[in-house]
Amino acid sequence: MSEVEAYTDGACKGNPGPGGWGVVLRSAEATKEMFGGEAATTNNRMEMWAAITALEALRRPCSVRLHTDSQYVLKGMTEWLPGWKARGWKTAERKPVKNADLWQRLEQAASRHHVQWIWVRGHNGDPGNELADALANRGVDSVRGGGERQR
Repeated sequence: MSEVEAYTDGACKGNPGPGGWGVVLRSAEATKEMFGGEAATTNNRMEMWAAITALEALRRPCSVRLHTDSQYVLKGMTEWLPGWKARGWKTAERKPVKNADLWQRLEQAASRHHVQWIWVRGHNGDPGNELADALANRGVDSVRGGGERQR
């Protein structure tokens, strides 16, 4: 099974507002950088899109170390997901889970791989996170200037 280091990040100028996501995938064979954006979104959705894009970009099952600065993504995938599913996609307060569409897609994308979810402090000098952040900001710029979402 191939080993991949994935760095993901989301950005939003206003919340909601124009947002972007960035992904860096590194394996022994190659490095791939991706970014994209949405004209009207939230930071959490962009963080999730980054993780989804990273995992869906891998054509075959891999062992993935996915680095994120989003506690929302990390805790959602490692702590909250089983409870949401058991309650029919409701929170402990019996309210609908926000971004359920993306949580379901992220869970599906992750199920193909062996994923280790790793939290990194954002804007703290981690080279992979800093590059993913720069790509996420390029994603914001791509939609601010009337561009379309890159993928």
